[in-house]
Amino acid sequence: MSTFEPPVSRRPAPAPRRRRGPQRGRVSPRTRLRRILTAAALVALLPALISYVSTIAEPSNSTWGIRSVEWLRDHGAAGIVTKIESIYYSLNEPSKGGPGLRALPRTGLKGGARAPGTATVVERPARIAPLLSPSLPGEGEWNSIRGSESSSNPPLLVTTFRTDPEYPRLVAGVAWINPSRSEVSLVPGRLEPSVELPARGPLEVPASARSRLLATFNSGFKLADSHGGWAKNGHTYAPMQQGEATFVRYADGHYDVAAWHGGPRVPASVVFARQNLPLIVEEGKLNPNLSDGPEWGATLGNAVRVWRSALGVDRHGNLLYVAANEQTVSSLAKILQHAGAVRAMELDINSYWISFNTYGAPGALHPSKLLSETERSASRYLTPDDRDFFAVYER
Repeated sequence: MSTFEPPVSRRPAPAPRRRRGPQRGRVSPRTRLRRILTAAALVALLPALISYVSTIAEPSNSTWGIRSVEWLRDHGAAGIVTKIESIYYSLNEPSKGGPGLRALPRTGLKGGARAPGTATVVERPARIAPLLSPSLPGEGEWNSIRGSESSSNPPLLVTTFRTDPEYPRLVAGVAWINPSRSEVSLVPGRLEPSVELPARGPLEVPASARSRLLATFNSGFKLADSHGGWAKNGHTYAPMQQGEATFVRYADGHYDVAAWHGGPRVPASVVFARQNLPLIVEEGKLNPNLSDGPEWGATLGNAVRVWRSALGVDRHGNLLYVAANEQTVSSLAKILQHAGAVRAMELDINSYWISFNTYGAPGALHPSKLLSETERSASRYLTPDDRDFFAVYER
């Protein structure tokens, strides 16, 4: 007997559901926003990138690092760069005291050169009195740069001395320039002065003038930082600022370092004029405003101890150049005052920009640095340079 079973209804199994992924060609709002912001940032940065690459690609005798820092300063990051530099120098500030030096850095020909039959010295400056006791051999004594120079009326002399009993290892290099036996020229650089000039010239000591070359030395701050004037051959290319410290050469052959009171344009009698901040020494006295940080430059101010340089004039009208490491504006002014300057102005600062080079033989042969610790080569200014500078020639 068979058993009847009703047929079982078989429905097809439902197909598994597929997860919906992002459809091809569609972008999520978050991704779209991210892409828009990235594109906007690239568009915003493109001009800066082009500017930076163009700057780095230009001819220059400065390192890539220096040019990068200078570009940052000129494009809105000066405050950040200055803060980083200030922190660095503060962390590396010299300690007071400690062991003193046993010898001074060698500069010039020790003892100078005495002309045959010369019994007395007529035009040589007095020795710079040592500030530390006992003094070191040759400290503060003036030396010639060439063995053929007469000691009675030399064109240029150099010396070194320790600057501060509290910092017995700090040494200043000093150069004395005699205007009766020499002449100084202001030479434009590739980038400074940052003004339009009819012709920049060779940007270095001209080859035709090297037979008389005695020395070269750095100028002042960039005009964008100092906001000072710059003039040459009776023409004013950056307006002169009232009361600012100015190195001037006049057509009658004399020089001065003084506060400017001649209006925005120089007269035809001015061979050159270069300004840089206020005077640090005036009438033999220190400027009472040396504690005002912003007054002495937007980069590092007055109190940070760094390489600094300065130029002054003594009571006889001779020029005095000074370079020293680990100096504030105040200590720099005291060095000039002690060396005999009645008026003085700060020049450039930082080890990369300070250079005073002498040449031991005509033709710019045997170049030598006033202080060996300065960073740039003794042959600087014998090739095109970015900054304006001064050249000293034998008259």
